[in-house]
Amino acid sequence: MAGLVLSSFLSKAQVLTSSDYYSVVSINLFVTLLCACIVIGHLLEENRWMNESITAIAIGLCTGTVILLTTGGKHSRLLVFSEDLFFIYLLPPIIFNAGFQVKKKQFFRNFMTIMLFGAAGTLVSFIIIASGASQLLKKMGIGVLEIRDCLALGAIFSATDSVCTLQVLNQDETPFLYSVVFGEGVVNDATSVVLFNAIQNFDLTNINFVTVLHLFLNFSYLFIVSTILGVVAGLLSAYTIKKLYFGRHSTDREIAVMILMAYLSYMLSELFDLSAILTVFFCGIVMSHYTWHNVTESSRITTKHVFATLSFISEIFIFLYVGMDALDIEKWNAVKSSPGKSVGVSSILLGLVLLGRAAFVFPLSFLSNLKKSESEKINFNQQVTIWWAGLMRGAVSMALAYKQFTLSGHTQQQENAMMITSTITVVLFSTVVFGFLTKPLIRFMLPSPKPLTRMLSSDSSPKSLQNPLLGNGVDSEADLGSPNVHRPTSLRMLLTNSTHTVHHYWRKFDDSFMRPVFGGRGFVPFVPGSPTEQSVHQLT
Repeated sequence: MAGLVLSSFLSKAQVLTSSDYYSVVSINLFVTLLCACIVIGHLLEENRWMNESITAIAIGLCTGTVILLTTGGKHSRLLVFSEDLFFIYLLPPIIFNAGFQVKKKQFFRNFMTIMLFGAAGTLVSFIIIASGASQLLKKMGIGVLEIRDCLALGAIFSATDSVCTLQVLNQDETPFLYSVVFGEGVVNDATSVVLFNAIQNFDLTNINFVTVLHLFLNFSYLFIVSTILGVVAGLLSAYTIKKLYFGRHSTDREIAVMILMAYLSYMLSELFDLSAILTVFFCGIVMSHYTWHNVTESSRITTKHVFATLSFISEIFIFLYVGMDALDIEKWNAVKSSPGKSVGVSSILLGLVLLGRAAFVFPLSFLSNLKKSESEKINFNQQVTIWWAGLMRGAVSMALAYKQFTLSGHTQQQENAMMITSTITVVLFSTVVFGFLTKPLIRFMLPSPKPLTRMLSSDSSPKSLQNPLLGNGVDSEADLGSPNVHRPTSLRMLLTNSTHTVHHYWRKFDDSFMRPVFGGRGFVPFVPGSPTEQSVHQLT
């Protein structure tokens, strides 16, 4: 039997060219490593110091070391990094699933704080890192760094790692922190990518007020239009599925429509040079509020797990590759003549990341607290946790660095290689060290609430098939008719209670117009073969 298998393997190997054979072997090994990451991550699930990202990076480093030894120091990875692979195939399922699963009530309750940190905070961090890099790196004598390179470094290292945030924060235990840090991370990634693209497209030889104003208006346009595109795609999918009832013939069709519409929104945003991250994130939010309730019960369970699985595999893929690419011999050969200089550049960039984040988290938290009641203010322990949890840099920073300083994943110039190796060092150090300490820090700074408090503070999402999607039933539906909820009678009271007021009027508009048209919980009419048929039969 073994002889037949070996003979078949050799015959196939003879048919394949050497290049094809290497690709097949590489893919097989990479899939095997993905399986190993999942298994080992499961075994370390209860470890307070580890998470999936650190596990994948560690396995990637070990694999890279083995490949280096077996190839005589020529290679360290199985696949060549591609920005298109990352931005077109790996990032969309991660961001979409985040919007699909996010606790929307917490997210929109803290929307202004999220926007303050994600947009204004990123700009502050960008300015500090770019100006610091332009001043300090020139003194290191690493070669000619143009102003475009320094500004690109500001955008690269302003991008937080929202993927790693998902690994170290729990939205059931710390819903406020999760919504703020992760929501900020999504807006932050979008802002960083928009800034990076603007740097590539604008003439930076003469920076003046008009150029800065143009950049600001361009970002505002991209943010608004990208959000609208995501909302429209989500509403279109909801209306289509609600009217056509794919589930009466095949649940596969309605699942396929949800997946393809979400991906189409991302690709359309890329086609029109918008922020695809924001588009697919808000598409996920809208789909979870409307579309998800219009499909059959089996499709609801299936889509929830399909989206989560695709996101999980993409996350592991990214961190596994980062671990292997950290040992890429081509880049380290270019900087081996000056290891001290390489360590110095990495230390400067890491210090700028720490400083840039602190420069906006604490001042903007103070500004955010000015209009909040005492119970809603961000206390100092939470501010420290927000600062720390956003220090991790990951795949977005890597992808932008490759885009700026390499050509198809390769680089020969020493200063460009220095920037790539420094980025890898900062990503590894921040992910492993900061990510390693985040869980213990949260347990120390923010002790776990009592089970009752945790239950009441959490709102539901597609993770829970029994609970309402936009709230826990206590804060949302009851708001509409509860006589104990006082509405503002003046502009001043409106500003101090804006969150609850906006939510109240949004629910009235949602129930009166949006859900009757686009469907949603409790607003899907009974039609034979429709998603409500099963529940009606159960009641009778």
